[in-house]
Amino acid sequence: MLAAGARLGPYEVIGPLGAGGMGEVYRARDTRLGRDVAIKVLPQHLSANPDMRARFEREARTVSGLNHPNICTLFDVGLEGDTTFLVMELVDGETLAQRLAKGPLPAADLLRFGVQIADALDRAHRAGVIHRDLKPGNVMLTRSGAKLMDFGLARATGLTGPAGASGVTMAALSQTPTVASPLTAEGTIVGTFQYMAPEQLEGGEADARSDIWALGCVLYEMATGRRAFEGKSQASLIAAILERTPAPIGETPSGSGTFTGGGPPPGLDRLIRNCLAKDPEERIQTAHDIKLQLQGISENVGLAPTSVASAPAIAIPAAPASRASGSGLAWMVAGIALLAAVGAIAWLYPRSHAQAPPYRFRVEPVSGEVNMFWPRVSPDGHSLMFVASDSAGTSRAFVRPLDQSESHPVPGAEGVRRTYWSPDGREIAFVRNGTMMRMPVSGGTPTVICPAPGGADLSWGAQGLILMDGQVTDSLRVVPAGGGDLQPATRVDRAAGEIGDAWPYFLPDGRHFLFIGNLSGSTFTGNIRLGRIGSLDSKKLGRSDGRVEYAPGGWVLYLRGSRLVAQKLDLGAAKLTGPPITLADDVQIGSSSGHFSISPAGVLAFGRGSSSEARILQLADRKGSLVGAPVATGLISNPRLSPDGSRLLYERILDPSQLGAEIYVADPARATDTRLTFSGNTANTPAWSPDGRRFAYITRVGAQDSRLHLGSADGLGVPDSIALPGIAASLWQWSESGSRLVCFTQTGSPFALTTEASPRVKRSLADSTLSMIHTCLSPDGRWMAGVMGNLPNVQVFVQSVEGAPGRWQISSTPGAFPHWTRGGRELVYEGLDGRMMSVDIDTKGTFRAGTPKPLFSLPTRSFGFDQTAWDVSADGEHFALIAPPKSTTTGLIEIATDFHALVSRK
Repeated sequence: MLAAGARLGPYEVIGPLGAGGMGEVYRARDTRLGRDVAIKVLPQHLSANPDMRARFEREARTVSGLNHPNICTLFDVGLEGDTTFLVMELVDGETLAQRLAKGPLPAADLLRFGVQIADALDRAHRAGVIHRDLKPGNVMLTRSGAKLMDFGLARATGLTGPAGASGVTMAALSQTPTVASPLTAEGTIVGTFQYMAPEQLEGGEADARSDIWALGCVLYEMATGRRAFEGKSQASLIAAILERTPAPIGETPSGSGTFTGGGPPPGLDRLIRNCLAKDPEERIQTAHDIKLQLQGISENVGLAPTSVASAPAIAIPAAPASRASGSGLAWMVAGIALLAAVGAIAWLYPRSHAQAPPYRFRVEPVSGEVNMFWPRVSPDGHSLMFVASDSAGTSRAFVRPLDQSESHPVPGAEGVRRTYWSPDGREIAFVRNGTMMRMPVSGGTPTVICPAPGGADLSWGAQGLILMDGQVTDSLRVVPAGGGDLQPATRVDRAAGEIGDAWPYFLPDGRHFLFIGNLSGSTFTGNIRLGRIGSLDSKKLGRSDGRVEYAPGGWVLYLRGSRLVAQKLDLGAAKLTGPPITLADDVQIGSSSGHFSISPAGVLAFGRGSSSEARILQLADRKGSLVGAPVATGLISNPRLSPDGSRLLYERILDPSQLGAEIYVADPARATDTRLTFSGNTANTPAWSPDGRRFAYITRVGAQDSRLHLGSADGLGVPDSIALPGIAASLWQWSESGSRLVCFTQTGSPFALTTEASPRVKRSLADSTLSMIHTCLSPDGRWMAGVMGNLPNVQVFVQSVEGAPGRWQISSTPGAFPHWTRGGRELVYEGLDGRMMSVDIDTKGTFRAGTPKPLFSLPTRSFGFDQTAWDVSADGEHFALIAPPKSTTTGLIEIATDFHALVSRK
C-alpha cells in the first residue's frame, strides 16, 4: 500500500481509491501538468513475474492507442524501482452497476449509453483490442456520458487457479478499479460469470463476439434492472448461460414500464436476443451494427439521434462516502444538463440513412497527374484515398476529404501502387519494395510490419490482423498489424482448378473474409471464396471477373466483365442469394482487377471507364524516344517485333471477363492492324518464326490444359495445334534455329517443343530443382536466359544448355523479361524499377557478362508475369513500347454517397 505523498516518477500519490486482483488504484497528482490522475499499480507478487509484467506493459501500449470519448484514457505507463504502474484518466461519476442498483434506466439514458458503449467497443475491436470483462462495474457514468474502463487489461488465464499459483484467477480479475471511487464489484466467481459468453465458459478464446454477448447482458440489465442470467451456485449459473434463454425484456416485472407506452419499442428485444445467441456465428458480429440499430430504435421512439462524440450531459446523483477505502472521498455532483443546441441536432441528422439524400459526383483530377486509380473510401466514409501517377510513371497516394475540393498527397507514400485503410481510419498499410508497412494518414516515416515477398494486396481487419496475397500461385497469409511473422490463412483449392489465392477482404467481424481463388490461365476471372481466420479451408460462393468486397447490409460486390454488381450473402449458409444487382457499368478494370471500394458507412467509389486504361503501342529508338504515329491502341500487351522489325504481333483484350485475349498483327508502314486469331478470347503470348512467315501462340483450355498453335502470319489457313495436357504454359520464344518453341509454366518449369518432328518432342530445359520463367535461348542455342528467385528479389540468370554446366547472375538489381540481341552479344531486360537495362555478353571461350547499364525509363511497366509492355529488335536498336494514353487525365473516380439507396432503387 502506498502512503499519501509517495512518488511514482512525476506523480504524487494523494490517497487510495480501491484495490483488486490486478492492482491497487490511487488518486495522484501529475506534478508536471497539474492534473489529478488515477494510478493503477501492479501488485508486487505479479510485478515480480517477468511474463506478467511484460504482458501488462504490452497491453498498456495497445490500450493507449484507444483514443475515444467513451473510453477511459491511458496517459502513461512506468516503472519506479520494482513497481510497475499505469497512469489513467481520473473519472468522476458513478458506475453503471451502482446506477442499476436503483432500478432500470429510462429509455433515453438506455439508448444513449448503449450507443456510446457500442461505439467504444467498436473502436477497440477495430484496433484489435478485446475487453474480455465488460460488465456494469466497468462502465462509468459521467457528466459527458458513459466511459468504458479496463480495456484489454482483464485477460484471464483460467477459470480457477490453485492457491498460491502464479496465474491470475477469474475471481481476482473481477476487481480492477480505475475510477475515483472504490469499485467493490461482486468479487466472486459468480459475479464475473454472469457476463461471460458460452464459448468462454467452455474454454474457448474470447474474441469480439464475446464482448457482443457481454454487451447484450448489459443492455438487458439496463432495460430490466435484472441480470440476464442468474443462479444460486456457480454450476447453476453456468447451466443457465449455456442452456437457457432470458425472458423477453417486456415480460420482466421491472422491464415492462421502461418505455413510454408500457413496453419496449419494436426491435430492442430482438437486438438483445441476437446479442445473446449461444452460437457465436449466429450472434451479431460487430459492435458497429449494434450502435446503428440502437440509433434506429432511438429515432423510432421519437428521441433525437444520439451523437457518440458529444452526447448530452446527464445528472449524476451524489453517492455516500466510501467505507471500503476509508478515504472519505465524496462524489462529484454534476450540474443540470443543457439541452443540445439546434445546430448540433441539425448536424447529427444527415448521418441517418433515412434523412440523407444520396449524392453522386466525380473527383476532380489532380494537377500534374495523368492517371488516377485505386480509390479507397475511409471506414467512416468521410475521405477518399487514391493513387495517381505522373507522365513518368511515378505514383503516390493522395487523400481527399469528400466535403472538400482539393486532394492532398500523403508524405511518405510515394512509389506505392495500392493503399489500404486501418479499421479506425487513422493509418494506411501498403507493400513497397517487398516490405509491408503502416503509417499515419497524415504522413510520416512508415513502420515496418513484416517482410512481404511477392505481396501486394492487403486487408486490415477489425481484430488487428492483416491479410496479404502473394504471387499468383501463393495462398493468403496473415500477420498481426503490430508486426510479426506471416502465417498461412488459406489453402489453395487445386481440385477446383485454382492455382492461388488473391484479393482478400475482411468482413466487419475481423474473422471472416472474402477472397478470389485464381483460375489457371485466367487474366481476371476467379472463384469468390469465404474464409475464416483459424481455418485454412474456405467455401466457394460464385464467380467474379475481378476483385470482391463486402458491403454493409450483407452484400457482396464483385465484377461481371466491367459491370460492378451486388448480391446478398447468407453468411450462415455460406452462399450468395437472390439475383445480382448492377451498380455501375464501364468500371475501370486494369491490372488491379477492378477499381472500386465500399466503406462500412455505405459510401461507394469506383473508377470510371474500362477504356480509361487504353494503352498506346509505339516504336522507339535505343534512347526510348517515341517515333512515328501510334501503331495500335486498346487494352494491349505483349508486343513482338518481327525478325525484320517491320511488323508487330500483340495481344488485345476484347472482353475483360474472359480468360485471355486475341492476337493481332500491325504493319506500321501500311497503317494496317489485322486480327489473326478467333480463339474465343483465350489466345496468349505470341511469338514469330525466325523467317517471319508464321507465328505461334498459346490458348488455355480449362484450368490446367493448354494448346500450342502455329499459324500463318498473313492469317490464311488453319493453324496447326499441339495439345499440352496438364500444363498452364506461356510461350516465350520461337528459337532462332526454328527448331524449338520455348515455354515456361506458372510454377517456373521451362521446356521446349520441337517444331518439325512428328510426334513433337517436349524436353525440359532445366533440372527439377530449378524454378525459372521468362526463358529464352541465345541465337546459337548454347545458353538460356531466364529469371529466378522470389519477388521482390528476382534476378536475371544465364545457364549453359550445351557443353559444360554453369550458371551466371546477369542483373545486379531485380529484373525480369530478358531478351537476346546483337547475335547473342547483349542481353536487355526490364528492371523492377522500370528502367530498361543492357548487359554486354561475351561467349568466346568461357561465358562473361559485363556491368548492367540503364538505357531509358519505360513509359509503362510490364503488367504481369507473362504480359510485357515492350519488345526489342534483333539488332537491339529499336523498341516497341506500350505507353499511357496522351489524354491529360485518365481513370476518373466517381462517388455514390449512399449504397443502401442505390441497391434499393434497383
